[in-house]
Amino acid sequence: MQRRTFLSLGGALLAGSALAGWTLGRGDGGPLLLSARDDAQGGHHAVGYRLDGQRVFSCRVTERCHDVVPHPFLPLALFVGRRPSRESYLLDTRDGRLLQTLHSRQDRHFQGHAVFHRDGEYLYSTENDTREPGRGVIGVYRLEQNLLQHSGELSSHGVGPHQLLWMPDGDTLVIANGGIRTEADSRVEMNLDAMDASLVLLSRDGRLLSRERLAEQQNSVRHLAVARDGTVVSGQQYMGDGHEQAALLAIKRPGQAFRPFALGEAQRQAMNQYTASVAIHDELRLLALTAPRGNRFFIWNLDSETLLLDVPLADCAGVAATAEGFVVSSGQGRCRHYDCRSPSIRMRPLELPAGLWDNHLRLA
Repeated sequence: MQRRTFLSLGGALLAGSALAGWTLGRGDGGPLLLSARDDAQGGHHAVGYRLDGQRVFSCRVTERCHDVVPHPFLPLALFVGRRPSRESYLLDTRDGRLLQTLHSRQDRHFQGHAVFHRDGEYLYSTENDTREPGRGVIGVYRLEQNLLQHSGELSSHGVGPHQLLWMPDGDTLVIANGGIRTEADSRVEMNLDAMDASLVLLSRDGRLLSRERLAEQQNSVRHLAVARDGTVVSGQQYMGDGHEQAALLAIKRPGQAFRPFALGEAQRQAMNQYTASVAIHDELRLLALTAPRGNRFFIWNLDSETLLLDVPLADCAGVAATAEGFVVSSGQGRCRHYDCRSPSIRMRPLELPAGLWDNHLRLA
C-alpha cells in the first residue's frame, strides 16, 4: 500500500466508525509523557501524564514494559515488553484504553524497543530468535483496523538487537545490536566471552548498509539517539570487569566512523559501566544521558562534546527533549525538568508521582 493510499484510508477511518472521534495532535494540554511505571505492590502499568502532573491514564498490564512507541499521527502508542517479554500493549493515548495485547510469534520474544514508520502503516520491533538464541531479527507489523498484524521479518545483522531508530531519511534504520546471546524467556547472558556488539545501518527492505563495532568486545551497544543532521549517539553497558575502561558513550557523525564520544574519565567512572536513556535536543544541539547505576544525569554540547551538566539523580531513568531542555524520570525520586536555554542550566522538580518509573519515556 502506497503512502497516499494509506493516508486516504486513515482519513476515511477518522471520519468513519473505526476511529470516530480521534483527533490528531495533542490538544491544548501540552505534551503527554508516556512511560512504563510500577506501583508499590509491584504491579506493572502503562501511564500517560501531562507535565503539570495531571494523570491522563494508567493501564494495568501483565508484563513489565520498557520503551514506548507513539504513532506518528494517531492517538495511540505501543508499550513494548521488556526483554524477554512475549507481550506488548497498544493503547489509545486519550484515555489509556487497551486496544490490543500484541503477542510475540512462536520462537520469538520482544527485546524492549520498536518504531513506527513515519507513514504510520508499519511498525518494526527488535526481537530474539529463540531457535537460534541471540540471532537478531526485526519483526515487521502492519497496522490494520487499529490492530498490529505480523507481516514479515528482517535480519538485524547482529546478536541481541535492542534499540532501533530511523535515520533522517525515514527509510534507513539504525540498530543497536547488543551482542549478548540469551536463551528463551531468560535474561542470563550466555556468551560474555564471545560478544559481538555492533551498530548497524539497515535499509527498510533489509539491505545491510554498514556494520561497525567498538574496540572493547564486551561493550554492549544498547540505546540510541539520532539528530536531524544524521548524527547517531549510542549508550553502552559494559559487561566486563568493573575496573576496565570502556567507551560508554559513542558517536557516529555523518560520513564518519563510529567512535568513542569525548567522555571525561570522572564521568565515565561515575556511570558505573552502565548507561540507560539517550536523548538529543536538535534546536539547542545538546545531548543528555542517564546512568541509573551511578545515579548520575549528564548533558553535553553535541557539537563540541563539552560537558555542561553532571548532577546526582537517584536511579535516573527516562529522558526526552522538551522545548526548553529535557525532562528526566527516576526510579526512586522526583521527576525533573532541566531548562537549558541559558548557559546556567536550571532545574525544577515536576508534580509527577515520585519513583518507580521505568528506563524510558516519550513525549507525544
